[in-house]
Amino acid sequence: MRPYILLAFLLSGFLRMQAQVPTPEQFLGYTLGTQFTPHYKVVDYFKQVAATAKNVKLEQYGTTYEGRPLIMAIVASAENFSRLEEIRQHSLDLSNAKTPQPGKQPVIVWLSYNVHGNEAVSTEASMKTLYELVNNGNAQTQQWLKNTVIIIDPCLNPDGHERYVNFYNPVRSRKPDLNRYSREHNEPWPGGRPNHYYFDLNRDWAWQTQQESQQRVSKYNQWMPQIHVDFHEQEIEAPYYFAPAAEPFHDAITPWQRELQVMIGKNNARYFDQQGWLYFTKERFDLFYPSYGDTYPMYNGAIGMTYEQGGSGRAGVAVLKRDGDTLTLTDRIAHHYTTGMSTIEVASQQADRILQEYSRYFEAAKRNPQGGYKSYVVKAAGNTAKLNSLAELLRKNDIIFGFGANTTNASGFNYFTGKNENFTIDKEDLVINAYQPRSNMLRVLFEPTSRLSDSVTYDITAWAMPYAYGLPAYAVKQSLTPAADSPAVRNNTPLVAQQPYAYLATWNSVRDVKFLAALLQHKVKVRFTETPFTSGGKTFPAGTLIITRTGNTSKGPLFDNLVTREANRFHITLDAVSTGFVEKGTDFGSDKIRYIKSPNVVLVAGEDVSSLGVGEIWHFFEQQLDYPITVVDARNLDAISWDETDVLILPDGEYKLFSDKAATARLKDWISSGGKLIALEGAAAQVAGADLGIKLKKEEEKKDEEKEKENKPKDTKEKAEPPTTYDALKAYANRERESVKQFIPGAIYKVELDDTHPLAFGYPGTYYTLRQDSRLYEFIDSNGWNVGVLKKDNYLSGFVGTATRKLLKDGLIFGVKDIGNGEIVILADNPLFRSFWENGKLLFSNAVFLVGQ
Repeated sequence: MRPYILLAFLLSGFLRMQAQVPTPEQFLGYTLGTQFTPHYKVVDYFKQVAATAKNVKLEQYGTTYEGRPLIMAIVASAENFSRLEEIRQHSLDLSNAKTPQPGKQPVIVWLSYNVHGNEAVSTEASMKTLYELVNNGNAQTQQWLKNTVIIIDPCLNPDGHERYVNFYNPVRSRKPDLNRYSREHNEPWPGGRPNHYYFDLNRDWAWQTQQESQQRVSKYNQWMPQIHVDFHEQEIEAPYYFAPAAEPFHDAITPWQRELQVMIGKNNARYFDQQGWLYFTKERFDLFYPSYGDTYPMYNGAIGMTYEQGGSGRAGVAVLKRDGDTLTLTDRIAHHYTTGMSTIEVASQQADRILQEYSRYFEAAKRNPQGGYKSYVVKAAGNTAKLNSLAELLRKNDIIFGFGANTTNASGFNYFTGKNENFTIDKEDLVINAYQPRSNMLRVLFEPTSRLSDSVTYDITAWAMPYAYGLPAYAVKQSLTPAADSPAVRNNTPLVAQQPYAYLATWNSVRDVKFLAALLQHKVKVRFTETPFTSGGKTFPAGTLIITRTGNTSKGPLFDNLVTREANRFHITLDAVSTGFVEKGTDFGSDKIRYIKSPNVVLVAGEDVSSLGVGEIWHFFEQQLDYPITVVDARNLDAISWDETDVLILPDGEYKLFSDKAATARLKDWISSGGKLIALEGAAAQVAGADLGIKLKKEEEKKDEEKEKENKPKDTKEKAEPPTTYDALKAYANRERESVKQFIPGAIYKVELDDTHPLAFGYPGTYYTLRQDSRLYEFIDSNGWNVGVLKKDNYLSGFVGTATRKLLKDGLIFGVKDIGNGEIVILADNPLFRSFWENGKLLFSNAVFLVGQ
């Protein structure tokens, strides 16, 4: 053979090798399942496949808080790949109830992996799935791709994934240690499950409070897939779970959606049966709460499913199960790979019907929306900031809305009173008509009362937006047509020449808190009024911010520009007054006008503290208020500069300092010297047990027993034998039902507020709280204030067990206990819950910035 012929032959062989898509093992240099892959290597592998295969498109759709790329790979047959944009637009047209273009279209299947970072098997399985989809030697996948387009998101939570991988890889033994008590099976706090700010991204699909969720759901809504699978892990001992899901199903879920879940589940079972793998269905994982990776797609017309593999962060590469079997990472990858492929297979086989039913779903939603209410009206009620915040949430979810066309009269169900009433629609009010493609999602977000087909649920059971935002609203049975335009925003003009005595700003939303935080950061002195006053013929409520020229003279001519610039940035309408003398109320020099000191805030984190609770507060300060906060580990509390700390925040958790008398005494001394302690949820309960003047409310039955004993005559003799009772005799099979009697997974209650106290400034005398436990506190009878209380019959919505509901009355929810020159603020419920409970953010801000000033 001539040399140039030999060279050409070798070169052609080399080029053929170069054109082949590498397996994960070839690219990574190790076999999948022998270790966890760092995120950057996963991204590199996806890039390599996209560069080599002709039918893969790789997109970066965003970045995490820590700067890691969020990517998705789109895989299709050669024919479909050439018209991806046409396919995407066709799916979007179907979801908008538009007449689709003629021609055969594929089903879009979206596979989401690793939303919980320490459920890291998902990302490993995504690489195997991607390879087999582009592997020309796999005849099955190539056949399935004729009727499907597959979108793979290999890691929804890269920051959490890296937290887990960076923990595990350095501590793992050369040979996996199967013992669960070894360090490789025990992550340090906060674990890899959440994102950078310790949020559970699988509870954030609808709310989109996190950067990752916002970018992902925006891309999801540009494609609107017909099938979405969310890959997870659960406890080590659990067999594999796949759909059909457990009850309760929300009744917005259609019979077809249920049917296809069963169809896919049976196909999954067929493959698992062949391998002898254990699995379960129809248990534990329900379809109700709207912000999951399965329910959010369901309420948007797709078939959404959760797949749960046993293992999670504790399993590592291999772990010993209680039955003596070893669960390996290789096993876990195989299970997730199998269900992913099985789902694609059913999608391909049922493509025509899936698209027909998908189209019908949105046509029916637009033509004949489910439920008794056909429109919703949310009143501005003088709080356009909260209304605009709600409008932004609707935009993120592609829900169409408008505003009042003209002042008109209507009748509907009043969320706050629970009665049907006549009301007036004003031009600034939000009006949402249910005759639209996303009417099911709208209904789920706004339904006044959650209807449960089963009381055993996996998450909160109430979330109606009017309660979450604290805005008066009405559900209307008639179709209302809103105006398309929104009220105009007025900008403030700097009044340097006029030099007003003071600028006044509202205090009733997070927008106002952001404005205050910005001013404090610029070292502008700000005050607020404890009592209402009238100036220039206008009445200003308690809490109104007062920014006087006096005290800010060091800013010189920049003062007016600075204040108005920051006000315009946050869309704050300022009032300028020429005098500190008011027509009614207290003048600006009164002691009822309080100076707001810029507080140094410390947040306690670490072992035994809720990472979710820490993350909600941390995110609120950094991402929403842009105000500095120091996060300190609970073990290092002694090291903080107590003299320089103004506010100490204890999120939900268990704190060793309360079991140490000396530490508790130091804390009390700091409070007495002017410090402010804010204790939330479980931390508040610990404060109640620490002899600091706060007491947990005893159960009524126990109080009655104690009272009976106290009132019993001394010579009364006990009966020889107590009366027989069968209350303790319960059927073992009913144990789950019995447990829900004490259950409150998340229900809404109305709280009566003392709106003359700074903790309640900006509220109308009521607050709607999301209750997740039965703890209440005794009313503070001296040196303190009962700011937020539950009274009888204050329940509104959501599931509450019969035993728990009896306890939730006549107790304290939010209170302030004065100790020396400082305060303890008790927040029995979490006002920052998942950051979507918008109405609580002002309450929390009051605790930080106004109480005790």
